[in-house]
Amino acid sequence: MALPSVDEHARPGALDIELDERIATVVAQPSVEIEQRREKNPRWANIQFASLCLAVFLGGWNDGSTGPLLPRIQTVYHVGYTIVSIVFVLNSIGFVAGSISNIYLTDKLGFGKVVVLGSVAPLIGYCLQAPAPPFPLFCLSFCFNGFGLALQDAQASGYVASYKENAASRMGLLHAFYGAGAFAAPLVATQFSHMHRWSLYYLVSLGVALLNTASLVAVFRFKTQDECLDQIGQAREDADTSHDAQGGKYGQIFRLKALHLLAFFILVYVGIGGAIGGWIVTFIVEVRGGGSSSGYVSAGFFGGLTLGRVALLWVNKKVGERHAIFLYILLAIGLELVVWLVPSLIGSAVAVSLIGFLFGPIYPIVMNEAGRVLPRWLLTGCIGWIAGFGQTGSAVLPFLTGAIASKTGIKSLQPL
Repeated sequence: MALPSVDEHARPGALDIELDERIATVVAQPSVEIEQRREKNPRWANIQFASLCLAVFLGGWNDGSTGPLLPRIQTVYHVGYTIVSIVFVLNSIGFVAGSISNIYLTDKLGFGKVVVLGSVAPLIGYCLQAPAPPFPLFCLSFCFNGFGLALQDAQASGYVASYKENAASRMGLLHAFYGAGAFAAPLVATQFSHMHRWSLYYLVSLGVALLNTASLVAVFRFKTQDECLDQIGQAREDADTSHDAQGGKYGQIFRLKALHLLAFFILVYVGIGGAIGGWIVTFIVEVRGGGSSSGYVSAGFFGGLTLGRVALLWVNKKVGERHAIFLYILLAIGLELVVWLVPSLIGSAVAVSLIGFLFGPIYPIVMNEAGRVLPRWLLTGCIGWIAGFGQTGSAVLPFLTGAIASKTGIKSLQPL
């Protein structure tokens, strides 16, 4: 842009001041234009958010599938509680591998490519599961699912945590879609569990995964996170390179004490949710005398999870998120005692749904806390590690449940 003309006969001092003012105006104009561009694209922001919600929905769908199918898997493959629990372990191994790889892959490939890569891995897993292969290969397929879902979860949560406005509400809504997927999956899986070709259920999962991949490619187009945030008017967060000499990004991340506290908390939280969601159907059938429709109890747990993440948002704001977590956990412990000690099929089913309702808000609250206390330029990597390390809980506690149940019976689920 050319500078405006200046009067040659003006006084020298005045000329300098006038030139400075005009140059400042010219230099400022591009940044003003950029800010104006950033302010206006709420429609595209909603499209991006909807695509991330579908990715998280697939994670819930995957996790909600196992519980209702578990008794059928035991029957088909002639395995006991301990052996069938290997599916939880291998899914968790894949998830942890994805979470660790996420930090490196995000630096090398960027947000858009990593989130699509994460959507492709479950396609491989579901293709292996659909023909009901030999049990070792069937278990191995869960590694692909866990790996891909870890990448998607970290990228989606990190992206939403980077929002400058309404991050807490958006995070709650995002993870409500996880609950929606986990709620819908048992409704479908329970029907397939009674069929001769039960494993065709995974073709339904494959269809959901294909839709997810197509959505992520069409919306994010393999762009970096900064480019995608620019599209919706979100300012970038400059990276801090002052600590690069102290071990690079991995070193910066793993020196954060708050990161490890949050990760351990999520390990216990996810482990409890995985144990309940994965084994509650078996508990209801064998201890409470439930029939062939017991798979819907698992749907009730995840339905409560979904509803809680949306319906309790006002409670989180009213009492504060940190206080709300203690309230929800204490009430959930009381309901666990009801399931354990009250020999009622209907009472147990209702209590399990209420436990899910109270458990729902906890995960997004932790992710919001991560966004507040962890450096923003490390946020996606940190959230990936929190989710990945936490996912080991979904292997440890359900596997421990199966190992104990093989000796004492599934009635050990509630005291555990």
